[in-house]
Amino acid sequence: MVRLKPFAALRPLPSLAAQVASVPYDVVNREEAAGLADGNPYSFLHVIRSEIDLPAATDPSDDAVYAGAREALRRMQDQGVLVREDSPQMYLYRLVSNGKAQLGIVGCCHLDDYASGVIRKHERTRPDKEDDRTRHILALGAQAGLVLLTFRFVEAFETQAHRDVNARPLCHFDAPDGVTHTVWRVPDAGVYQDIFAAIDCAYVADGHHRIAGAARAAAERRNGPDGPDQEHDWFVAALFPAPALTILPYNRFVTETGGLTADEVLRRLADVGTVTAVDGPPTPGTLGPGIFGTCLDGRWHTLQLDPGSIDRADPVGSLDVALLQERVLGPVLAIGDPRSDRRIEFIGGSRGPDELQRRVEESSGGIAFLLHATSIDELMTVADAGLYMPPKSTWFEPKLRSGLFVHML
Repeated sequence: MVRLKPFAALRPLPSLAAQVASVPYDVVNREEAAGLADGNPYSFLHVIRSEIDLPAATDPSDDAVYAGAREALRRMQDQGVLVREDSPQMYLYRLVSNGKAQLGIVGCCHLDDYASGVIRKHERTRPDKEDDRTRHILALGAQAGLVLLTFRFVEAFETQAHRDVNARPLCHFDAPDGVTHTVWRVPDAGVYQDIFAAIDCAYVADGHHRIAGAARAAAERRNGPDGPDQEHDWFVAALFPAPALTILPYNRFVTETGGLTADEVLRRLADVGTVTAVDGPPTPGTLGPGIFGTCLDGRWHTLQLDPGSIDRADPVGSLDVALLQERVLGPVLAIGDPRSDRRIEFIGGSRGPDELQRRVEESSGGIAFLLHATSIDELMTVADAGLYMPPKSTWFEPKLRSGLFVHML
């Protein structure tokens, strides 16, 4: 069973929701965050990327960053921009992008379910990023960002959720990226608690470092005066049925080819699979499992692996991100560890092939790879097997907005 409970959220006044709600902390760099928050003192980026209000040279792990986040959250409460619910609530949260809607529920899940594998992960976390999220939670005394969870289709959830969104929403706005966000209070949280009590497991789709940080912060608070069985043992999450989610590819850009000329790279790629020159970036329909687009020296090609060489029974080894690493990035370009090699950059699929081509053209000898997206079924299969995907295997779109639901500890 998946435990789900209501919580007394700290949330924006409905009239200010559009100004408060921001992109998540980890999809923009400092400069991008500063630009988005410029002229908007209510942007939640002042809480989740508080370094934008400090000198540009400030180290992101400086104590001042976390103190600034705490002060920004306090200021938004004092100004009445963020208000605390009088009683615990659950919320329905709908995002509409490019004509597709995804409807899920926001509540708190138990960290023991994460530890026991009822809530399953598919990605290894980096200690430095865990440290950052842990410090942020402890500094705020709050979890400021949603963990995106998914679960297999449940008809009872669909029926109940679509019935409950017929009421007047709590807030409704269009974000600058064109995504429409709508939030409703749930009239009867117990109905949803019963629905999720009958669900065997849920999956971390996005937010592995947020949930790992929440677990570490909870452990630290348990050992202090707060003790066990408190609000810190729960984490705030948005749970969406798997069919509603959209995964885009997580593309790769390698800044230089290790001294190989473009023609030498193409010859080596031809030893890996079939290389075909194409006019411009491959369209999504021309890519598929085992087929990659590559941009090199301003030219686009496709690289198709021999389907018979791929062990489809291997849930991790058969992933395109794993095949690219094992057959191209490692042996051809000498990218040994993509987690630490500074020559590789990961480009979210929302930025598209134009961004890949731009980086290649602006580099002196870089190469980009356009991938076929990992599927939600592949994600769940890996998690069910207790295995881990390679880093940066999935890019979920649209992104949940931060600042709409803050879980106070």
